Amino acid sequence: MTDVQFSGLQGETIALSNDLLVALQARCRGNLCLPDEAGYDEARTIWNAMIDRRPGAVVRCHGSSDVIQAVHFARDNKLLLSVRSGGHNISGNAVCEGGLLIDLSPMRSVRVDPKARTARVEPGVTLGEFDREAQAFGLATPLGINSTTGVAGLALGGGFGWLSRKYGFTVDNLTSADVVTAGGELVQVSATESPDLFWAIRGGGGNFGVVTSFEFKLHAVGPDLVSGLIVHPFTRARELLVGYRDVAAAAADDLTMWAVLRKAPPLPFLPEEVHGKEILVFAVCYAGEPGKADEALAPLRALGEPIADVIGVQPYSAWQTAFDPLLTPGAFNYWKSHNFTTLSDGLIDTLIDYVGTLPTEECEIFIGQLGGASSRVAPDATAYPHRDANFVMNVHTRWRDHADEQASIKWARALFAATAPHATGGVYVNFMPEDETDRVAQAYGGNYARLTSLKAKYDPGNLFRLNQNVKPESKAG
Repeated sequence: MTDVQFSGLQGETIALSNDLLVALQARCRGNLCLPDEAGYDEARTIWNAMIDRRPGAVVRCHGSSDVIQAVHFARDNKLLLSVRSGGHNISGNAVCEGGLLIDLSPMRSVRVDPKARTARVEPGVTLGEFDREAQAFGLATPLGINSTTGVAGLALGGGFGWLSRKYGFTVDNLTSADVVTAGGELVQVSATESPDLFWAIRGGGGNFGVVTSFEFKLHAVGPDLVSGLIVHPFTRARELLVGYRDVAAAAADDLTMWAVLRKAPPLPFLPEEVHGKEILVFAVCYAGEPGKADEALAPLRALGEPIADVIGVQPYSAWQTAFDPLLTPGAFNYWKSHNFTTLSDGLIDTLIDYVGTLPTEECEIFIGQLGGASSRVAPDATAYPHRDANFVMNVHTRWRDHADEQASIKWARALFAATAPHATGGVYVNFMPEDETDRVAQAYGGNYARLTSLKAKYDPGNLFRLNQNVKPESKAG
């Protein structure tokens, strides 16, 4: 058979004999897929339809040994390498063009120890799969808000959601991990084993190796919590956001309130005349005793006269899937993000102005509330540094027609620039699109220099470069 063409680390073309690929397959439990073979398209297709890349080959890993073999193969042959777990990253770096793709999605084991309140989770597991296993024992750890997101990518970037104000970030609940380094070694990391690498993977993304197993601390959660939506007409958005700012500042750690600005989807509890019109939504989760929720929510409910209030007791696992219908795979997505310590008057005015020009029906701006327990961790305790951020803004543009792409991206970039004067300058690395390579240092703030040093130690050749890349510290520098 003819040689197979791959992309190299420097963009060059590398021809590998079919015999080398046959030998790699023989060393793996999982499948090696070439273009047009079974499993290839499934592995290269990810959540964001903007990403349409064709790797030279895919290793569909079934365990750490497969990952080790794939890493050795890519490094020894100087191949461009990407790593895909849940396939939900907005930047699309999970899939390379012409290189070798390590696909972790077949690795989907979750093992819960209800006595120790820990969970051992493989990197192909989604949030929904993790939640279902943990909730069988009334347990959970802080994760994101879309159940189809992969645990691995979420955790490596930091990870936050409805439980973060009470229990911290996902990385604050990571107790150990197994990591395959660029040298092809499997390293167990924790606070006492390779603590520097353990520090780096808690927010440093996929820069330092391939994590093949995570161990998380679990907390007693639910199974029923008070959660839901309060939907307001957009005409009173300014005064509502000012009121929300005050309510959020006084909220206890049990209460998390996010604000969403968008056009109303055709939800059954909204009047038909509202569908397609701009709205302000408060999305709420109360992680305390359900009987105490009404008192905690009273200040938020005192704001304005809502179109709908659909907050009630429901399973935590159900609330974790509530936004899935608005975040289905297959649409084109482009995000921009800022962190804020407060929602200034100028910021609120800017947000309202831009909601008036939403480029498509599915575009939205969401403001995620942080603070609480997540802010009571030192900025240098983990690679994720932004403990001062009380709010995270995601400018989420989403479209179905290629004709809407230019206007959607232009709108997102303009809103990003207009809100920058009110922001901290920091950014949550998982919300960064592919074109923001110049913001990587800002994503890590005061931790960036330490990360570049650790990158030089664990990946001096920058094999793991398809991510929000931390380049190895220069020897000369």
